[in-house]
Amino acid sequence: MGNVISAGLFLSPVPTFLQIWRKKDVEAFDPKPYLATVLNCLFWCYYGMPFVNPNSILVVTINGAGLVIELIYLAIFFLYAPAKGRKKVTTFLVGEFVFFAAIVVATMLTISEHKMMMNRPLRAVVVGIICDVFNVIMYSSPLFILKKVIKTKSVKYMPFLLSLANFLNGCCWTAYALIGKVDYFILISNGLGAFAGAIQLIVYAIFYKTTPKEDPSSKPTNEVQLSTNV
Repeated sequence: MGNVISAGLFLSPVPTFLQIWRKKDVEAFDPKPYLATVLNCLFWCYYGMPFVNPNSILVVTINGAGLVIELIYLAIFFLYAPAKGRKKVTTFLVGEFVFFAAIVVATMLTISEHKMMMNRPLRAVVVGIICDVFNVIMYSSPLFILKKVIKTKSVKYMPFLLSLANFLNGCCWTAYALIGKVDYFILISNGLGAFAGAIQLIVYAIFYKTTPKEDPSSKPTNEVQLSTNV
């Protein structure tokens, strides 16, 4: 269930990219959320590897799929972006892959696969903390728009389906973390994600009726995506 909902989150920006594809123009589209999600997926894939955290195949499959989807989004952006936008994407991606490679090399060479901490492989603890940091940032990012929602009394720039999927995703992965041996790294970030999603839904419900009716001819092109993985 968590994988299905996470897949829905990864695919939620498809309408935006179809619009970019048809117009052959990125307009005001911002690639930063997708660039951040690429790094998030990379770290969760690494966390789910057998030599880091055994028996985490569901973590690897959904984040591997998410990584491919996010790279496709960025490829479309790169195809239709101006030179400045292409340079930005290239610079960020190179930096992310270098940072990820550095963390992998450091944890593989300095932490033994058999060294334990809190009855867990130490390597899994270190990588899990890094994953939690990025996951919490991902989950929390839509909360920054709440100030604008409250100020304008409008949920125009706060997609309901994305907020709902965010909440359900957090709940499912929190339940997954509690099954069998508790995985605190999946539990903490997704528990906070479920809480953040609940806040978004409450705010949406409060200001839905006060939202001005949108002119069909003026749809925003710069949608915010939260790709919450595990």
